[in-house]
Amino acid sequence: MRKNVLTVLLMLSTLSVLHADEGMWMLTDLKKQNEVALTELGLLIPINDIYNPDGLSLKDAVVHFGGGCTGEVISAEGLVLTNHHCGYSAIQQHSSVEHDYLTDGFWAMNRSQELPCKDLTVTFIDRILDVTDYVNEQLQIDPDPNETNYLSPKYLREVAQRFADAQGIALTQGMKLELKAFYGGNRYYLFVKKVYSDIRMVGAPPSAIGKFGADTDNWMWPRHTGDFSLFRIYADANGEPADYNAANTPLRVKKHLTISLEGYRTGDLTFVMGFPGRNWRYMISDEVEERMQTTNFMRHHVRDARQEVLMEAMLKDPAVRIHYASKYASSANYWKNAIGMNEGLLRLKVLDTKRAQQEQLLERGRKLGDDSYGQAFDRIQSIVAARRQPLYHQQAIQEALVNGLDFMRIPSTASLLTALKKKDKAAVAAAADTLKKRADNYFKSVPFPQVERAVAKRLLRTYMEYIPADERINIFEVIDKRFRGNSDGFVDACFDHSIFGSRANFDKFIRKPSLYRISYDWMVLFKYSITEAIMQTAIEMAETNKAYDAAHKVWVKGMMELRIAAGQPLYPDANSTLRFTYGRILPYSPADGVELETYTTLHGVMQKEDATNREFVVPQKLKQLYRAKDYGRYGLPNGQMPVCFIIDTDQTGGNSGSPVFNAKGELIGTGFDRNYEGLTGDIAFRPSSQRAICVDIRYILFLIEKYAGASHLIQELTIAR
Repeated sequence: MRKNVLTVLLMLSTLSVLHADEGMWMLTDLKKQNEVALTELGLLIPINDIYNPDGLSLKDAVVHFGGGCTGEVISAEGLVLTNHHCGYSAIQQHSSVEHDYLTDGFWAMNRSQELPCKDLTVTFIDRILDVTDYVNEQLQIDPDPNETNYLSPKYLREVAQRFADAQGIALTQGMKLELKAFYGGNRYYLFVKKVYSDIRMVGAPPSAIGKFGADTDNWMWPRHTGDFSLFRIYADANGEPADYNAANTPLRVKKHLTISLEGYRTGDLTFVMGFPGRNWRYMISDEVEERMQTTNFMRHHVRDARQEVLMEAMLKDPAVRIHYASKYASSANYWKNAIGMNEGLLRLKVLDTKRAQQEQLLERGRKLGDDSYGQAFDRIQSIVAARRQPLYHQQAIQEALVNGLDFMRIPSTASLLTALKKKDKAAVAAAADTLKKRADNYFKSVPFPQVERAVAKRLLRTYMEYIPADERINIFEVIDKRFRGNSDGFVDACFDHSIFGSRANFDKFIRKPSLYRISYDWMVLFKYSITEAIMQTAIEMAETNKAYDAAHKVWVKGMMELRIAAGQPLYPDANSTLRFTYGRILPYSPADGVELETYTTLHGVMQKEDATNREFVVPQKLKQLYRAKDYGRYGLPNGQMPVCFIIDTDQTGGNSGSPVFNAKGELIGTGFDRNYEGLTGDIAFRPSSQRAICVDIRYILFLIEKYAGASHLIQELTIAR
């Protein structure tokens, strides 16, 4: 099998890609796989200027922002551009009713005003190494009783360290290794990373610009959102990563991007680098159905219920709005994604497409006399059928009781419980002191118990709606017997009587800890019940998932061979590693008689303005600039101000904040979303309908200079003349 995989990879290196707009390509493969196609599309720089394993390239200015987004370095002094929604939690972190940066925006007018962001990191990728042969050698010599080493994160970390030791790769401060499996474990790459943790907020427009259109326009085109924010990387005196220190200075970076004000035309080549999170292009049709009926179903209906309660509370109280703003935005983002994906999978008949693709591979196997693909397919089908119900329940628990209930993040009482059982006074005192410190942090994180109470009541009723009584987590035995099935009454009992129900309850308890009080505390029992249920569903699926991984590896190997034989693009599923994608600036037609253009302007913002709708309020100063046509050098020759544009590149979640380049390798925009019609792209790419939505760099610079008056930031930039 390994020999066959190597043959596939050799064929891959000479493959001429037919569909240039599909593919989340590994940078290490660009020269062999994509150089010819890129040149034919109009690339005006050497491929080594994009990625050069032996020198600096554009890749060295692209960063992983916060672990879930992408950013780009746009000045020699470590200035990072990303999306407003990527910086949203940091903006919220510094916001209060007195200083509401979410509503009003924030601009540091000098370095001393830049605000340190707790727990925010920016990561550079120093090196990318194909270590497939090395990992396969280690897999052969290492004991593997569970036959899971080939995908085990723990095992791969050990192998990464062995490789670094053998190759003399020194891990200096902030350096980290990440070894990941690709193509279901048929190939392995090692990423040598440098992580900076002193990151400071520099600028962010008000939400009326950065989130203009909010939930209504999310995942939609045309779009008019100035979705950007600015941060700066700080380092120690030697330019190395360091924790926050007032003495740290802006990082003098090795590479930053050049910005173009020339704009673009329909049909122009564009390319993007970023860190796409997850997609599933190698699913069989049964898995697509599973995704629709479990993960997407629960995200839709459970989040719908939670968001309704949160929004009602947020609209009544500015402090509540600020506290829950990031949580609500994060929840709403993939709530709408789940709805759109399910609609698109049905509308575009993706299940039929998947069935046709899998039949092609099965037929190829029959012709070659190779039954391994048929066996893998049958195995995957049976596994998916077996795990459907536990996965459905697991997703209900995750959405309704884990993600949905912030108050279930109460600190563990296990150490205090153990000490009380042993009647060890010293141990009790020590455990109580530790619990008190953790409780202090907990109560700070849930300052609005009345909101938590309302959310919990709604979500327990929602959970009960979708999970039959005989399958619910065991806390419902208490709810049914003690509270006669009244889940609202149980929630009230939690907040009224639990030691974590209020600060007063906890303070009273901690003065004289009681074994009985912990053992029969409603919130503690509720959390234990959730934890036990998660473990139980994981155990139910553990063996089937292990068998799935093995079958999936064989199936993906077959799909690789099939695609190469057909001259189709071949690339690994996204897994939060640095990728490259390219295509063109193109319009699209979402429906008969509807043709959507490639860009929008500030005129469209004014057309959408609705002072009675919080999602479409336009700041007064922006209206003044519009009326005066005071766009400086950033406006179009026709007197319009460009805002957003679309490209047909292959992107997904995690690409938010990704730099968008022209054929010269200059920055023309920042990606921030996809279109509704293209949400099926995580499973099946449709070049005719899938688009990535980007904010125009000229709109960003206009807002920085003209709206914010932060010209000192413009002076840092390198702008092509």
